[in-house]
Amino acid sequence: MTDTARLRFNPPPGWPKPPAGWSPPKGWTPDPAWPPAPEGWELWEAIDAPAESPQQAAVDVPPSPAAPAANAGMLTALKAENAALRAMLASGKADFEAAILLDDEQVLQHVGIYRYHHPLENAVAYRERLDALTARIVDAVKAGTAIEVSNLFTFDGSLAKGRAMTRDLSALMLRAYNAEAENVVRTLRAGNVETARKRLEKARTTIARLGTMMQMRISESFHALRLEEIALTADYQMRREEEKEAAREERERLREERKVAQELAAARERLDKERAHIVTVLERLQANGESDPTLAQKLADVDAAIAQNDYRAANIRAGYIYVISNRGAFGEHVVKIGLTRRLEPLERVQELGDASVPFRFDVHALFFSEDAVTLEFELHAHFRERRVNWANDRREFFFASPAEVRDVLVARTGNLLEFVEHPESVEYLQSVGYWPTRASSQPAEPSL
Repeated sequence: MTDTARLRFNPPPGWPKPPAGWSPPKGWTPDPAWPPAPEGWELWEAIDAPAESPQQAAVDVPPSPAAPAANAGMLTALKAENAALRAMLASGKADFEAAILLDDEQVLQHVGIYRYHHPLENAVAYRERLDALTARIVDAVKAGTAIEVSNLFTFDGSLAKGRAMTRDLSALMLRAYNAEAENVVRTLRAGNVETARKRLEKARTTIARLGTMMQMRISESFHALRLEEIALTADYQMRREEEKEAAREERERLREERKVAQELAAARERLDKERAHIVTVLERLQANGESDPTLAQKLADVDAAIAQNDYRAANIRAGYIYVISNRGAFGEHVVKIGLTRRLEPLERVQELGDASVPFRFDVHALFFSEDAVTLEFELHAHFRERRVNWANDRREFFFASPAEVRDVLVARTGNLLEFVEHPESVEYLQSVGYWPTRASSQPAEPSL
C-alpha cells in the first residue's frame, strides 16, 4: 500500500453507515440482527484521499485515541436505525392485516352483509354464540355455498356469458335476502318470532321463484343459519323482557313496602299521641281520687293497636290477601288473587283500577293473614293450571269463579268472616246498554 493510501470501513448492504472517522474497537463484532455480508465482501477499502481530508479521515490500525467517542456515536446510530426498521416492519404487518380485513368486508358487502350493531353484540351471555354463528355465515358466503345456481345456463348462445350473468344475479339475490334477514333481526321483538320466520321464508321463496330459469335458490344450510340467528335473537329478547318485568315488579314491591312503612310510622305516631293524651287525663283523675273505666278501656285498646302496629312493622309476611274481579274488562270467570301489606288494603285495589282498565275492580274478599306470603303462594299454586297469562307467571289473573276461590280460602284458613260472591259491577252494568254492538262487544266468557 502506498503512503497516500488509506483505509476506510466498507459496510455491506443492510448494515448502517458508520460516522466519519469511526474504527471498530477491540473485540468488536457485528450485530446479529444485521444481514450477513456477501461472500468475499471486503470490510476495508483503500482510498487515495489525503489523510488530512476533513471529509474522509484516514483510518489506521490500530484505532486512534478518538475511537471511543466515535464508537459511542456509531452505537447510537445503529440503535436508531434498528428501531426504525422494526417500526417499518410493524407498520407493514398492520397494513397487510388491514388489507385482508378490508377485502373480507368488501366480499360480504357485495352480497349485502354489513357490520351493523346487532341486538346481541352487547349481551354477554349471547356474544360467543353470536360470534360463532356470524363466522359460519361469513364462511358460507366466502365459500359460495350460500346460494345455489346452475352453471349450465347460457346467454346469447354463450356459456361464459351465461355464467357471468348468473354470478351477478346470484350476488344481487343474495344481497336482497341478507338485507331482509338483517331487517328481520333488527325489528324482532319478544313474541313475534313466528312472523319473523315467515317473513324470511317468503323472501327465500320469492328468490327461488324469480331464479327458476337459472335454478337459483338460497341454500337450505344458509337459510338454516339465518333462522338460527332469528331464534337466538328472539330468545334474548324474551329473556330481556322477563328481566324488565322482574325489575318492574321489584320496583313495585319496593314502592309498596315504602308506603307500608310510611303508613305504619304515621299510625304509630298517631297512637302514641293518643295514648299520651289518655295517660295524662287518667293521671289527673287519679290525682283527684277519681277513675274512668271507659277511658281505661280505651287506653287498653290503644296499647293493643300499638302492639299490632309494631308486629306488622316487624313481620314482613303479614298482610291482606285480596280477591277481586273486573267483569267488564275480563268477564265473569276471571279473578285476580294478590297480596298487599297496606293498612288500608282498599287503596291498593283502587290503584289497580286506574286508567289501564275501563272499570273499577270489584272486591270479593280481603283476608288478613299473619303469613300472607305463604297463603298467596298456595292459592296461586292451586289455580296455576288455570292462569290467564302463560308467558309470565307473575301475572295474578286466573280463570276461576269467586266461589271457587272462596272454597279454597276456607279450606286453608278454616274461617272466612266475609266474602262477596256476586260482584256489583255498577260501572259495567251502567255502560253496557250504551255500547254500539252489545253482542260483539261484551267480554267473551272463557271455557273452563
